Amino acid sequence: MPELPEVEVVRRGLARWVSGRTVAEAQVLHPRAVRRQLAGGTDFAARLTGVTLGTAQRRGKYLWLPFADGEFALLGHLGMSGQLLVQDPATPDETHLRVRLRFTDGGRELRFVDQRTFGHLAVEPLETVDGDELPASLGHIARDPLDPRFDDAAFFAALRAKRTTVKRALLDQSLISGVGNIYADEALWRSKLHYDRPTSTLTRPLAATLLANARAVMTAALEVGGTSFDSLYVNVNGESGYFSRSLDAYGREGQPCYRCATLIRREAWMNRSSYFCPRCQRVPRPRATD
Repeated sequence: MPELPEVEVVRRGLARWVSGRTVAEAQVLHPRAVRRQLAGGTDFAARLTGVTLGTAQRRGKYLWLPFADGEFALLGHLGMSGQLLVQDPATPDETHLRVRLRFTDGGRELRFVDQRTFGHLAVEPLETVDGDELPASLGHIARDPLDPRFDDAAFFAALRAKRTTVKRALLDQSLISGVGNIYADEALWRSKLHYDRPTSTLTRPLAATLLANARAVMTAALEVGGTSFDSLYVNVNGESGYFSRSLDAYGREGQPCYRCATLIRREAWMNRSSYFCPRCQRVPRPRATD
């Protein structure tokens, strides 16, 4: 699933190619793509027709284009395989094209392509949350670590208070948004922390190191267009990201750790995989019982 760097790359593409344009027509080609639109695809298309779209925004892994009138927004989540592509109208339709937006200027159209149909688009009202205008369904999504208004102290306190493990906390979008499986494993490797370490055992310096490493790895990924392992993540022009070439842990099972040369291990975890160095990121010892 695309994480913060990949979604931010797409947001920048939308800001360049879509923001400020007026929708002439919206076509819904598969109902699952707009399943969050309770009134259905016809309502979705009607709400967009004639609307001028504002500057593309992002919160964690969610994208939205606010309407120029400031009351509603076109909200999108890419899911596992969603792509928002800016295409010349003459370009043949993609096999898994789900939604198309044409614009009054006759230029490039916006296409939502989704092979697995886990992603979605919807028109939602905007509301003010903590000083920000957000689509109504995003009120519970925390700021991401690259947000200038991210509260480090509040994050450290919440991390210590949670009865959970560190990787679960990193993937908790109500605590810190935008971090997914790839960048959690990368930040944990850089911090020499095992994914199953209890958050209650993290000192403030360790938590600060983890947060700094999460920021560093996502910033580095953003600079090269994010991480692409296959053709399912691309930016709006269809280009892949190149950070997969710089990963230290994720996807490197059986390869030597760049610090100590111990072979990277992969373990099943919450219907996902966790990649870690068994020497640098030691399994936490069980607590002594009375």
